[in-house]
Amino acid sequence: MIEVSHLCKSFNGVQILSDVSAIFEEGKINFTIGKSGSGKTVLLKSIIGLHEIDSGNIYFHDRNFTTMTINQRKEIRKEIGMVFQGSALFDSSTLEENVMFPLKMFSDLSYDECRERANFCLQRVDVVGKNHLFPSEISGGMQKRVAIARAIALNPKYLFCDEPNSGLDPQTSILIDNLIKEIVREYNMTTIINTHDMNSVMEIADKIIFIHEGKLWWQGDKESIWTTDNPEVNRFIFASELTKKIRVLYEK
Repeated sequence: MIEVSHLCKSFNGVQILSDVSAIFEEGKINFTIGKSGSGKTVLLKSIIGLHEIDSGNIYFHDRNFTTMTINQRKEIRKEIGMVFQGSALFDSSTLEENVMFPLKMFSDLSYDECRERANFCLQRVDVVGKNHLFPSEISGGMQKRVAIARAIALNPKYLFCDEPNSGLDPQTSILIDNLIKEIVREYNMTTIINTHDMNSVMEIADKIIFIHEGKLWWQGDKESIWTTDNPEVNRFIFASELTKKIRVLYEK
């Protein structure tokens, strides 16, 4: 479980997050949604320590990340896997080397052990026989798979994904959603996903948190989001004609 309590964050005097409190449930897929500029990416980066917060607390299973020393935070980060928007693979490294990177940085495994673990993770995401290719030599969907393989290399307790389906076609997006769901269930990882993609939300979300203007505006599950009377949530999820039709079906 991850908990944020009364979290506030500003940049150059501009308030981005204001008094945000939320619980991201253990072993569940927790989605954070909201329009661009709402603060959801700042929230994610604050939780993993890429941004220092102004006030509030962040807990990883009752361990207060906010008050930890640098060395204590490093231990928590070993338990975190991150899938960045755009995959963020190293262009000059092979797929195998990309997945080996966190193992060489944060584990005491030998080179051969790191390589064996990397190969296992690549196989787990169904990237087989392509270890020595470079990111530019594979498709965007496969790059996402490699990014997921790298994120799970250290067998993390927590998985963070920032727009994992960004730039992918609908069919590939479904494959990535299903892969994330399988891995989360298999390893019981507490997972936080930032997205604009309501298809992903409806496919695999266990819990949904809606951020609006830097505040927690609504939270619930993928069933209740269709019938909420929250006006900002409705404006966000019913922006297309397709989602409006889905709402009609839920109201019947």
